[in-house]
Amino acid sequence: MELLVRQVAHWQQPRWAAVTSGGNVSRADLVHRLVQEIANLAADAEGEPRRTVPRLDNDLALPDQLRVVAADLLAAGPDDGVLVRAAAEVAATRTVL
Repeated sequence: MELLVRQVAHWQQPRWAAVTSGGNVSRADLVHRLVQEIANLAADAEGEPRRTVPRLDNDLALPDQLRVVAADLLAAGPDDGVLVRAAAEVAATRTVL
C-alpha cells in the first residue's frame, strides 16, 4: 500500500485526471474505487456496516484517504485472507495506473 501511496502522492491534478492505461476511467476514479474497496474490507473485518467513502472534490486528497482506510484495515486485525485480497487489489490498481 505504501508503495502505491509513494507512487501517486506527488501527482498534480492533470495526472489524476488522465485516463488509465487500457481503460475508460480517470486515475482518480480508479484510486477512489480502491479506497472504497479497502474501506469495505475494513468494515467487514470489524463486523461493521459498509459506508460510502466520500469522493472529495480535490483528487490530491486520495493518497491520504488511502492511508486512512489502510490504517483502519490493519487496526481491524483481519485474517490473512483479507490482507492477501487487499494486496491483490493494490497490485491490480498499480498495474493499471
